[in-house]
Amino acid sequence: QKPMITVYSPDHQQHAPASELIDGKFLPAVEKPERATQILSALEPAKLGDIIAPQDFGLDPILAVHDAAYVSFLQTAWSDWIATHRSGDAFATNWVMRHFRRDRIPESIDGKLGYYSFDAGTPITEGTWNAAIASAHVALTAQSLVQSGHSSAFALCRPPGHHAAPDLFGGYCFLNNAAIAAQALLDGGAKRIVILDIDYHHGNGTQSIFYDRDDVFFISIHADPAQEYPYFLGYADETGFGRGRGYNQNYPLPFGTTWLTYSEALTDAIHQIERYAPDGVVVSLGLDTFEKDPISWFALTTESYRRMGVLIASLNRPTLFVMEGGYAIEELGDNAVALLSCFKDYR
Repeated sequence: QKPMITVYSPDHQQHAPASELIDGKFLPAVEKPERATQILSALEPAKLGDIIAPQDFGLDPILAVHDAAYVSFLQTAWSDWIATHRSGDAFATNWVMRHFRRDRIPESIDGKLGYYSFDAGTPITEGTWNAAIASAHVALTAQSLVQSGHSSAFALCRPPGHHAAPDLFGGYCFLNNAAIAAQALLDGGAKRIVILDIDYHHGNGTQSIFYDRDDVFFISIHADPAQEYPYFLGYADETGFGRGRGYNQNYPLPFGTTWLTYSEALTDAIHQIERYAPDGVVVSLGLDTFEKDPISWFALTTESYRRMGVLIASLNRPTLFVMEGGYAIEELGDNAVALLSCFKDYR
C-alpha cells in the first residue's frame, strides 16, 4: 500500500479568535486551533504516512485564484484595524448590499471589512493572515505531491477555505485552499479537475471561482440553503454559466439527513465524476455532517465516513483531501482517520 502523506503547519494556531457572533451573542469561537491539533493527534497513531511541513510557494498561486486588491487587504487588515486604536478582533458591521455602489472600495478599514466580507461571524485577528497563507501553502504542498505522482495526499488546512470567493471572506474562510490547489493542478498540466465538496455547508466560494469554466467540475453535497448558511447560493438549479454550463452540480439535502439519503447523493456524484473522467479529484473534506456537530443538522456517524472513504476510493483517481469544516472537536480526529484510512485501504 502507498502511504498517504499529510501536510500540516502549526502556524494555523496564530488564528485564534476570542469569540464569534452566534445566536445574537459573542460566544467562544467554534472554529478554533483545537480542530487541527485534534486531527493531528489522531493521525499520528493511525500511521497513514509521514506528516510533513509545507513549502512556501509565494503569492503567485494565490493570485491565480484571488483578486490582488483583496489579498493586499488581508495582508494589512489587522494593522489597519489597530491603527484605529482598537484592540479586539476585527469584525465587519455593514456590507455592500442591494442598492449600494459596488464600484468604490472605501478607504477606512471598517468600510473595507464590509466590502470584502459577507458575514459577521469571521473575525480577523493579529495572526489571521499568517495562518491563512500557511493554510494555502499546506494545500499547495499536498497538491505538489499528487502532481508528482503520489496517488493521494491530505492537506490538514486551517483556517478552512471553501467559502472564500475571489474577493470575499466569510464562513471562517479567507483563502480558498481547495480552489488554489485545483488551479495549481491545472497550471501543472492537468486538463480536467473535479472538486467534490462534502462539507455540511455549500462551498459558495469555490462555486463562484469556477462557475463559468469547464476545466473544473464543482460538485457539492450540503444542507439546503433555503434552510441553512450560506442561504444565497447552493441551490440545485445552479448548473454553471457560459462554458461552465453543466459543470456545477449541487445536492441540497434537508436537516436530519442520514447516511441512507446522503449516500444516494454521493453515489450519483461518483457517477458524474466517472463520466467527466478528471485527471484528479480535490475533496473539500468537511466533517460537520457528523451527528454531534454543534452547528450542523445532519446525522452521519463515524461508520458513514468509513463508507464515504470507500466510495471516493472507487474513483481510482489521484486524490487530494483538503480539510474544511467540522466542529465536534472530541470526535473530529476519529472521523477524519475513519474516512482517510478506508480510502487508503480500498485504493
